Amino acid sequence: MRIYLFRHGPAGTRDVARWPDDALRPLSPRGVERTEQAARGLARLERAATVVVSSPLTRAMQTAKLLRGALELEAPTEQLPALAPGGSYRAILERLARFDANDVVFLVGHEPDLGKLAGALLFGTPVSSLSLKKAGACAIVFEGPLKPGAGRLRGFLAPTILRRIGRKGAKI
Repeated sequence: MRIYLFRHGPAGTRDVARWPDDALRPLSPRGVERTEQAARGLARLERAATVVVSSPLTRAMQTAKLLRGALELEAPTEQLPALAPGGSYRAILERLARFDANDVVFLVGHEPDLGKLAGALLFGTPVSSLSLKKAGACAIVFEGPLKPGAGRLRGFLAPTILRRIGRKGAKI
């Protein structure tokens, strides 16, 4: 199984007057552009997507939509409340365990939760030192069953690298 953790793109500045519920805060116009470029880069690195699973927050769902477009994935985005800020990484692991061993799963979420999830997948315990930048990604591979600590880090990709890879005519 291959799992890609993709942090939502740059969102508008927190503004209680505009978004009393921060869950409704969208990507900024520049964030949409940068996220789309990063998603194209990620899609150039991995074409065999099975599913995109996202936090239900607006900015994450927008990111998931851009990613699905770049991956040319017809399956709808699956919402997983555990990917919302403060969600349970154990609930995410339970959901991941239901996928097939050959699936390629993209998870769209938030920091510091994605970094902690990466720690659980790689080291068996959540760690806060693995932090993804906005529209950055982490690729983790499992050779056998999905078990905390059994993942292998395939790539830790900054958004600038993904955007560069996503440019038309860019060489990988």
